[in-house]
Amino acid sequence: MKIDYQKICKDCLKGLDQRTFDVIQRRFGLKAKNKETLEAIGASYGITRERVRQIELDGLAKIRKDLEKNQELAIHFGKAFNGFGGIKKEADLLEDLAGDKLENQVSFLLTNIAGFDKFPEDNNFHSFWVNKEVVNKAKKVVKLTIKRLKKNNKTLCLADLLKGEKLKKDIFVSYIGISKNIEKSPEGEFGLSKWIEINPKGVKDRAYLVFKKEEKPLHFADLASMIEKLPFSGPRKVHTATVHNELIKDPRFILVGRGLYALKEWGYQPGIVKDIIVKILKDSKKPLSKQEILKKVLEQRFVKENTIVLNLQDKSYFLRNLQGKYTIKQA
Repeated sequence: MKIDYQKICKDCLKGLDQRTFDVIQRRFGLKAKNKETLEAIGASYGITRERVRQIELDGLAKIRKDLEKNQELAIHFGKAFNGFGGIKKEADLLEDLAGDKLENQVSFLLTNIAGFDKFPEDNNFHSFWVNKEVVNKAKKVVKLTIKRLKKNNKTLCLADLLKGEKLKKDIFVSYIGISKNIEKSPEGEFGLSKWIEINPKGVKDRAYLVFKKEEKPLHFADLASMIEKLPFSGPRKVHTATVHNELIKDPRFILVGRGLYALKEWGYQPGIVKDIIVKILKDSKKPLSKQEILKKVLEQRFVKENTIVLNLQDKSYFLRNLQGKYTIKQA
């Protein structure tokens, strides 16, 4: 059904006196793109904001009576709402119905036709339009989806989120779309808006995402170009020195040798080679041979075997027993 929003708006305003006509147009941005405040309009007429409000209310009362007769528009909006389950984030709704040229006209008509309500933005939800009876249902879906994402502790694709859901895909997307706490990543997966997979902060978070994707230690010089390829990064160049500095300062990253870094969560321990040997011997609770130590250190660090052997020869830290095995020197 093709609806001429512009013509319907003009027809609604036809019977108004000139000042009321002007006030309504300016308040809803029907002529210019920008909506004007009561104060701004009042100043141009030399009247109070309350007088402007009264003029607006009187005009809207007449407009609403006229719109009650427009069954075609009511059916059009009703079908649109039914398509996404009776609720939709305002920005998405206006874009779907009007594109970017007649959003103010659609908003004006929705505001003044019976059956549709706008819920204002708050801390947890974007502003959205709704058939009132589905509000609680949509908020319940949002709550359960947030709980599910927290339990999985990772982003999920739409197909995974829909498992066990009885809602159609488009309706489910409309329901969770009103939440400020659920967002879609550039890769098309859904997660909590505070997660770095959704909204990474700075080079260090983007470096973390690269490590998670590659699942292996990486050289800091290679990271810069890899970060630039992320969809979050934008056009700004990422400098190698900046990446190195961020990796050094952030405890999530461990230098594992030769400019290579890895994630601490993969089991890599912080510290120099000597610290790694100390921890290995403490954890073993028994003397270990050189080969046993070499194997375990090389699981943690990309260094030459000779580097490990030289550290073992530091008698202020390590002792070698008669069996050729090493222990920590007691203080």
